[in-house]
Amino acid sequence: MELPRRARGDELLVPGKMTALRERLRHLPGKPDLATVIVSAFDHRTRVLPFILADTRMAPGGVRAIGSALVDVGFDKTRIVLQQWNRSFSPLHMRLDGRIPDLFMISSMHLHSAECDRLIREVCRIEPDKRPLIMVGGPRIRYEPWHAFGADPNENWAADVAVTGEEYVFLELLEVLLSMRAAGESMRSAFARARDSGALDEIPGIVYARRAPRGGPIEELVDTGVQRLLGDLDELPDSVHGYKLLEPPSNQMTLASQALPANRVRKYSPIAGIVMTAGCKFRCSYCPIPAYNQSQFRAKSGERIAEEIGQIAETFGLYHFFGADDNFFNNTKRALDIAGTLARKARAGRPHCKVRLGTEVTVHDTVGIRDHLPLIRDAGFAAVWLGVEDMTATLVKKAQDKDKTELAFRLLRENNILPMPMMMHHDSQPLVTWKSNYGLLNQIRLLRKAGSITTQVMMLTPAPGSKWYENVFDSGMAFSKAGDVAVEPHIMDGNYVVASKHPRPWIKQVNLLIAYTYFFNPVRLLAALMFSKSAGVFSSAETRPADEVKDFSAAKKMRRRAELRVRAHLIDAGAQIYGMIGLFQTYRRTAGWAWRLFRDDIGRYDRVPVSPIPMRGVGDKPSDHALPGTINLSAPGKPAVREASAPDLAGTLTH
Repeated sequence: MELPRRARGDELLVPGKMTALRERLRHLPGKPDLATVIVSAFDHRTRVLPFILADTRMAPGGVRAIGSALVDVGFDKTRIVLQQWNRSFSPLHMRLDGRIPDLFMISSMHLHSAECDRLIREVCRIEPDKRPLIMVGGPRIRYEPWHAFGADPNENWAADVAVTGEEYVFLELLEVLLSMRAAGESMRSAFARARDSGALDEIPGIVYARRAPRGGPIEELVDTGVQRLLGDLDELPDSVHGYKLLEPPSNQMTLASQALPANRVRKYSPIAGIVMTAGCKFRCSYCPIPAYNQSQFRAKSGERIAEEIGQIAETFGLYHFFGADDNFFNNTKRALDIAGTLARKARAGRPHCKVRLGTEVTVHDTVGIRDHLPLIRDAGFAAVWLGVEDMTATLVKKAQDKDKTELAFRLLRENNILPMPMMMHHDSQPLVTWKSNYGLLNQIRLLRKAGSITTQVMMLTPAPGSKWYENVFDSGMAFSKAGDVAVEPHIMDGNYVVASKHPRPWIKQVNLLIAYTYFFNPVRLLAALMFSKSAGVFSSAETRPADEVKDFSAAKKMRRRAELRVRAHLIDAGAQIYGMIGLFQTYRRTAGWAWRLFRDDIGRYDRVPVSPIPMRGVGDKPSDHALPGTINLSAPGKPAVREASAPDLAGTLTH
């Protein structure tokens, strides 16, 4: 189910409110004695194509954003732990500044649920009078916050609060707690007083538990509603702070005495994620993004983005950036403001002339912005990930088709920008078709021919927060198990077939493996060394200042062009090697699932899994984050908190 929208005109914060909140927090007493540990939960079983290698080479933006916000307002004793790098980390053994931290925070995607729950359970084993306040957030909690509160009567574990919003919600909660906290009082104690006094109910974007007396089991969850969004992203704290808080990679269960030095960040995180825009105008039924953004499109200014990129490049030596955009070309005016500023900075020389950017866009918007693609390339955008999904628009309709897709690829190639397609496989799509482009391999062949050096192919998976999430369970499409093997969160990533009406779903799983093998293989590796698909892009990707290059002699210019061309072929070949390494892991992890789908009986859900704990809003209001069927104790006789409105996509997916 999609998140409900706030009342029209009340979706966004008042301009300047975030800036004012940050300023107030800086002047609150008691911050220097508080220590915080932030963990990015990561389940290493998720390491398959198309994420493998990149998943451990880019420090996640969510935890860096929260860390930056804390440092910005005066919490200097903060450490960020990435389970990608610190697989053995245990909250039971953590010590920061020689003691157990006051705040313990976890950010988690749904894929990494097992690790998120393990971390919460371990923290709850710390002696109650020493235990830190537990806050949980991230994409998993954003849509289904009840997961942070254990419902097993045999295991009494739960977070203290789930934050379903962004940085502003977290900082507003922090302000309330610090304002009520007495000298020397623990953050847990301050939280309990704030909860019991009703002070938390005025903070939209959090969920907390109410327990039975004397620390008994959780009786219900209180949902304060959908957050107000920050409209002007320039009000966010500088993201550069987060990189200074990273825990060094190790196999230790505890924390190092110091954070990762600035001169070593590049070694472990050579790609920097950066927030430039948020929101998308398309309303795809499988995607939760438009509803989460309440149909708003938000962005930073070009000057702010250029400043952040410059700071990160000069401080840590990072020159490769990936924009955390939902659709960068969504708003032409905003995109050109950002691109124009970055292009001007690049022409001025280092460090911006060395910067290379990637982001996500759609085919439709790429064609629409065709006249401005030279400026986009001048700004440093060397690659864009295109949501092609289905070239025939049978599954997803975003104003794309074969001709428009090929046109978008040609336009990008002509402007030396690499197109990186993202595809979706579905029940009605065969592996190969004759005399049409409907088959999966037919489309992949066209994309490679059009200039793609890599691709990703995924099966549609139920996404919490999307329009069709409830229906895919209620219609019997979603698998609960194959034989005696349950469908766990770590396989809900699109690489495993976990929802299908196809009579032989194992064929769909095999098709994914064949598609990747068709694209990444030794034959294509040899071809890439001779006929590179990236030659046009990278052979012109000069990273040296124009003033330096113009002084080259004719022989040096010729040698430089040769170097760039060789580099282009090596990059294309490198993409093939990367794909084959990832493909080995993908076979290792997903082939067994295909065999289970072939051999065993498949169990299916007949209804959407809801919170096992009753949920309600503030007062007698229903919970905004509860799925239909969730018990609401404040409304006797009304077990469904929200009425279903998801469209029936079963027919579309089984066409």
